[in-house]
Amino acid sequence: MHLIIFAWGFTGILGKLIHLDALIIVWYRLIIAFLALGFFLFFSKKTFQIDWNQGWKIVVVGIIVTAHWLTFYYAIQLSTASLGVLCLSTTTLHVAWIEPLVKKRPFSWTEFLLSAVAILGIFLIAGDFNPQETKAMYFGLLSALCAAMFPVFNAEISKTVSSTHITFYELIVGFLFVTVLLLSQNGLTVEALQMTWSDFSWLLFLGIVCTSFAFLMTIEIVKRLGAFSVSLSINLEPVYTIILAILILNEHELLNFKFYIGAAVIVSVVLANAYKKGLKT
Repeated sequence: MHLIIFAWGFTGILGKLIHLDALIIVWYRLIIAFLALGFFLFFSKKTFQIDWNQGWKIVVVGIIVTAHWLTFYYAIQLSTASLGVLCLSTTTLHVAWIEPLVKKRPFSWTEFLLSAVAILGIFLIAGDFNPQETKAMYFGLLSALCAAMFPVFNAEISKTVSSTHITFYELIVGFLFVTVLLLSQNGLTVEALQMTWSDFSWLLFLGIVCTSFAFLMTIEIVKRLGAFSVSLSINLEPVYTIILAILILNEHELLNFKFYIGAAVIVSVVLANAYKKGLKT
């Protein structure tokens, strides 16, 4: 799970390393991801058939996932890689109330309090927001809401549809959704789609490793650990991203005393949740 979170932490860096518009980045990401997964299904001789009674749910979640990526990259391009992932700290707070509604289980105040403490850790890392980053923060917070919704809904769909098929068809839905957006804005032009070899290499890494593989494995992990535990652990993504931003993007000013305190708070919350889950097994 943490290898996947580390890969996701790198996606924030890619938002800066790939010199394309956010909508184009997501469009290419979806193409590469669903083609890679389609080849996997074909060469492993697996059927493409699914329980079409779940089809409308897959369409809805596919759009939600795409909205999460779009708002995430807009937030990064408007500000920094660090702020984009810091806003995802609110994901667990949303999961704490969405999961009980979907699964019809009692609301857990323990999970809510753990989420609140994790958010405190994120804001310690973030420090004071610049007023110019307000718009980026709004996009980031909207991205967090979408990020909270799709693992909860996917956990329900995965009861009757395999993780591979869920991922494959949600990626196709996302690709069609972004294509319609681009066509409506006359965004599918030769100029908009042009890229460097560096952009192409990073897009392959983003589409195959950070999307197809990570997305597929996350659904399996959610089935075993639950959406809340996975979302809570994803709070480590900002820590990974900031470390990478320091090493790759030279954001040295973020590495201060507050960073260490915030990181310690987040790690403590993740370990506390793991301990709590372990007591139930």
